[in-house]
Amino acid sequence: MTFSLDNEVELEQTFQDLKSNGYNLDLTRGKPSLEQLDLSSGLFSINLAKFSNSIDIRNYGELLGLEVCREFGSKILKFPKENVIAGGNSSLTLMSQYLASLYLHGSGNGPWLSSERISFLCPVPGYDRHFKLCEEFGINMIPIPLTGSGPNIDIAKRLVNEDPSIKGIWCVPKHSNPTGEIYNEECIKGLLELANIRKNDFKILWDNAYAVHDFDPSEDLADIFMLSKESKTEDSVIAFTSTSKITFAGAGISFIAMSKNNLGLFCKHYSSTVIGPDKVNQARHVLFLKNYENLLNHMKGHAEILKPKFEMVEKWLSHLNNCSWTKPKGGYFVSFNSAPGLAKKIIKLSEEAGLKLTPAGSTFPYGVDPKDENIRLAPTACTLEELEKAMEIFVVCVSLANLESKV
Repeated sequence: MTFSLDNEVELEQTFQDLKSNGYNLDLTRGKPSLEQLDLSSGLFSINLAKFSNSIDIRNYGELLGLEVCREFGSKILKFPKENVIAGGNSSLTLMSQYLASLYLHGSGNGPWLSSERISFLCPVPGYDRHFKLCEEFGINMIPIPLTGSGPNIDIAKRLVNEDPSIKGIWCVPKHSNPTGEIYNEECIKGLLELANIRKNDFKILWDNAYAVHDFDPSEDLADIFMLSKESKTEDSVIAFTSTSKITFAGAGISFIAMSKNNLGLFCKHYSSTVIGPDKVNQARHVLFLKNYENLLNHMKGHAEILKPKFEMVEKWLSHLNNCSWTKPKGGYFVSFNSAPGLAKKIIKLSEEAGLKLTPAGSTFPYGVDPKDENIRLAPTACTLEELEKAMEIFVVCVSLANLESKV
């Protein structure tokens, strides 16, 4: 770095120089890079004639998806194959369909439409699309803090005991979006205790999107399905994942897993909206990925591409003071906290210099970060050269905002 972060005159000149270059850089969304997508280019040349199955994949039917494809979802989510549905390309769609089923039919305690108020606990910083779904369904969102090993269970228990409208919690349990943390077993058991408080009238929406997305050795995620069986709370766990960041983001396969009882209830709604999934694409994935072990080998290719990018982010952020950030071992994000009150200013300055960032507040319900400090960084989609320049801009803007706030 050829400039000082403590000299306001020098920093302002660097900022103006960056602005004059007309950059168009983007760290807004956790998208796979072109290199990552190229790892799955073999999907284009798959010979489907080699797919040996008694089912005609070109036709209607197989509501739950191909059995051999459901096996992949079973391995990723650690649920029995019989409890897994293999759907289309988007797990977000399955989340929406599941919430719709709860509103129209419920899961044994009557439809949610008959309730005056439905609330969800939302760990923060969290995933903006979960929050958007809640807004779409009119679900009241209650933020609860993350601890580094999952949601604060003590706060969650107090809230669930006090507020009968709370019907569920969103969870991204491994390489959480955006903090990168992995829920520990104590936390997961605590989540299941929330279900017992409500006699299973509580849903843990377990969005395990980054289950196999390690780029450094990571702790194993405890098996929530087995733990729920032990605590007799299996009807409260609804798990999701997809191959969106394994193969093609726009043409992958999504999965939803749940108890046998929930599966029967959900399929009443699901069968009214889906005739059958894209079995041709499911067969293509089965032939390409072959088995779970090969899938994990495939993910090593992703890790080789992603790890240097997160090292690049760490290199630049290490120059900063008066702020904090996460150091994930996998996933797609870094969660950055500025000094309170500066996130909006940093994002505005970055935009002026040609760097797009996720809007301030996006990682909180209703877009409101009470401390105006959290910024989600998504370094995956750009090249290393682009990321180097993006992080230079970001560090300059953070430093400039810090200095200006002291004036």
